[in-house]
Amino acid sequence: MASALSGIRVLDLTGLGPSALVSMTLGDMGAEVIKLDMPPGGGHRGVGDGLDYFPESADEAEKMTAYVAINRNKKSVAVNLRTEAGQKIFHKLVAISDVVIESFRPGVMDRMNVGYEALSRTNPRIIYCAVSGYGQTGPYKGFPGHDANYAGFGGVLGLTGERSDNAPVVALNVVADLAIAYLNATVGVLLAICARERTGKGQLVDISMTDGVVALLAGIPGATEYFYSGLLPQRGETLTSGNSPFYSVYETKDGKYISICPIEPRFWGNMCRALGRDDLTPHEFAPSPKKEEMLNDLKKIFLTKTRDEWFDLLTKADVPVGKILNVGEVFTDPQVVHRQMLVEVPHSKFGNVKQVGISIKLSDTPGKIRSLAVPLGRHTEETLSNLGYSKAEIQKLRQENVVA
Repeated sequence: MASALSGIRVLDLTGLGPSALVSMTLGDMGAEVIKLDMPPGGGHRGVGDGLDYFPESADEAEKMTAYVAINRNKKSVAVNLRTEAGQKIFHKLVAISDVVIESFRPGVMDRMNVGYEALSRTNPRIIYCAVSGYGQTGPYKGFPGHDANYAGFGGVLGLTGERSDNAPVVALNVVADLAIAYLNATVGVLLAICARERTGKGQLVDISMTDGVVALLAGIPGATEYFYSGLLPQRGETLTSGNSPFYSVYETKDGKYISICPIEPRFWGNMCRALGRDDLTPHEFAPSPKKEEMLNDLKKIFLTKTRDEWFDLLTKADVPVGKILNVGEVFTDPQVVHRQMLVEVPHSKFGNVKQVGISIKLSDTPGKIRSLAVPLGRHTEETLSNLGYSKAEIQKLRQENVVA
């Protein structure tokens, strides 16, 4: 059975950043992904620069690599793009490829003669996806940054937390890195592939994590209303701020936590009846101080049963409720198990390797984990041979530290 992206070749220069999830997803869906990194000693960049992640034992390092899910379904080629010979190799690869994904600062790829303008002359059909903090244009384009920086500029971080008199709460790296660098870039690449079917031409997909965060405001209650009313939404006062009786996290008897989200009045009524507090039903959207009074009452009530007891009781009462799980609990949860979001992939040396499953379920062309992540340069010789390089030429390139 053909996969959704069979026949698409992707060149991945994303390092360890969140954009690596884009190429992982394309690989899961059948694309051939060639991951290009610098050879040892050639210089590198990205998350974890200068940090020692891998053990000294070659076998143990290979085993750890196999568990790096973002590099599954990818071939590994080591090419030094700072050399003219390395750039020549890359242009040859681009000539037979469909997509390039990179996450360098704007201008870096151009300086190495492998930016969009140069590559589009080599292959006018190439789709070039550049993921950066602020985009390829604008006064901030060259600034360094990470998720919280972009989430702050985009307005979402300022709305995250309980109250405006408290500091904003950083939501790990799920806003700019994962919601934008991953999802927007994936969508952008697929849109460009669709457009190429009509036009025959590739294009630049310019993904700014900050732009994407700003776009998220369209779905945040109270944020887009600002254009209409002029009223600024405040942290802790938006509909889903986590500081409302009907949308909050409560501690339970066993020291665990449960999320309660009966926003709709019918669900709120279901919860109030299940708790034996019908008197609260008319006051769902009550302002302070009634809101604080209800919050305090509910906090006391949820301390009377365990997390799992509340989950069972409230799901039977048709109330939006969820358990706050740690990572270990996630992968034993019956829904996660049923949906195959934990899979085991056989490895020739290390037995079954556990991986996060494929979240996009296609009925006719499902994704598949065909291979686990491999050590640096595992496919360099194979790839260069396919480009027409002889064994002697490849050996010479190795000696010159162009490839590894």
